[in-house]
Amino acid sequence: MRNLLAILAAVAMGIFAYTEVTARLTSLETSRELFNADLLKKSEQLPTDQEQFMLLEDLYKTVEKIETRIEAMMHNKVNIEFVTKQLEKALSDIENLKDKVRANRNGAH
Repeated sequence: MRNLLAILAAVAMGIFAYTEVTARLTSLETSRELFNADLLKKSEQLPTDQEQFMLLEDLYKTVEKIETRIEAMMHNKVNIEFVTKQLEKALSDIENLKDKVRANRNGAH
């Protein structure tokens, strides 16, 4: 009797394991079929569509590079304006100093 119960338990576990493996295989096969169907659908695109997508990607990259350069140029413009103002002030100060030196020469002689 014990042996019969052990055999029945072993058979039940074997059947359970077999159904689990079969279910897993079915699931994987379904996933693969769906994946293949998606690949086929994507491969049905016309070459002109693929070329247009590549051109769009290239345009987006180019626009990003241009935006980066424009931002850098805006910072350069601010720096150039600041340096220009400082240079104008320095030139003005130099002219004032020259005038003072000339005034001192004329007054001392």
